Amino acid sequence: MFKWAQQQLANVAGTKEPIYGPEAILSVAVEAETTPYTELTRDDLKWQVMTSTSVETQSFYLMADNGQLGFAQVIYSNVAGIHTTCQFNCKLFSLDASKPHLWCSTQLSNHDFSEDKSSFFADDCAVELSEDGTTYTIKSMNDDRAIVNLTVKRDGPAFQAGKTGKTLFGTDLKNPWGTVRHAFWPRCAVEGTISTKEGPVDFKGKAMYVMALQGMKPHHAAAKWNFCDFQGPNYTAVVMNYTTPPSYGSTEVTIGGIVKDGELLMANCKSTVTHTKSKSDGENGWPEPETIKYTWTGTTKDGKPVEATLEGALEKRLDRIDVMAEVPGFVKQIVSSAAGTKPYIYQYYPQQQKFTLKVKVDGQEVSEQGTVFAESTFISE
Repeated sequence: MFKWAQQQLANVAGTKEPIYGPEAILSVAVEAETTPYTELTRDDLKWQVMTSTSVETQSFYLMADNGQLGFAQVIYSNVAGIHTTCQFNCKLFSLDASKPHLWCSTQLSNHDFSEDKSSFFADDCAVELSEDGTTYTIKSMNDDRAIVNLTVKRDGPAFQAGKTGKTLFGTDLKNPWGTVRHAFWPRCAVEGTISTKEGPVDFKGKAMYVMALQGMKPHHAAAKWNFCDFQGPNYTAVVMNYTTPPSYGSTEVTIGGIVKDGELLMANCKSTVTHTKSKSDGENGWPEPETIKYTWTGTTKDGKPVEATLEGALEKRLDRIDVMAEVPGFVKQIVSSAAGTKPYIYQYYPQQQKFTLKVKVDGQEVSEQGTVFAESTFISE
């Protein structure tokens, strides 16, 4: 009862959680031991619209054929069941170090969902899922610096790890107080534009999409994150990795998948992420990665063993985001009183030396060069 009271206080006040230990988390990796992944249906892409503290996101990572990198995202956030806020984020990355990135983050008004909760609407903003569940249209006119008109079509299967995609948190895991879930469209085709004051930017190319639910305070769910999106001519490889704070035993959860020629080659919770070389960021003390290695291990649908690696130098970071300086006020309310929380996101898009994905299926190895977008996020010790 005392721990329950502590948790309720932490939920409302944002205070640091007590140490519950690894027995207070049920990783999706446990489900994935017997069901490595589940292919998604349209019903799996519904907004949950929780009434308790939570953050839901739909994020689209855009790699245009012309080299332009972009990002579009809708955030639905609920603070303690008291205050709901929605935000549309758009970013056009500048590959020219002398020019700033274009970052637009706008609070939305009059948000709503379609009757089946598969599409999102707000004033001057809509993210709609097609009836066949294969295509999103993303339209936003809420910031004239970046007017978004994009179509993202799934090119290959969508998946979540295990049966439900969910990692559960709580001392009674039959009645968990927290949930984290990720659902992926690893390989997509994107068309359309993001129009800036300098003119429209053509985004015809490749994309990946992830729908995420953090059904608890984000800094209670994870102390650090890693994300990788590799897009090659024939292969796509994705990794989503997070490590919980010590309150949940510093438990690591990793979800990975590989798509080849429109088919899901493998997906499970056995991927790894290793910062093979790091340096201390003099401004905040975080160990910023310089070189990185990702691995995938699993089997195909017909039981053939799969091993894959992707490693290399991240080169000069594309961006470093001081989250507390950038995020809307409602997020600051969530984390402001949590001692030791200093979230920074490091983003990379190596250009000088392309990464090579090495994939071995049933002993036969192939290699393919491609483009990598990588993130490493540090939130708390």
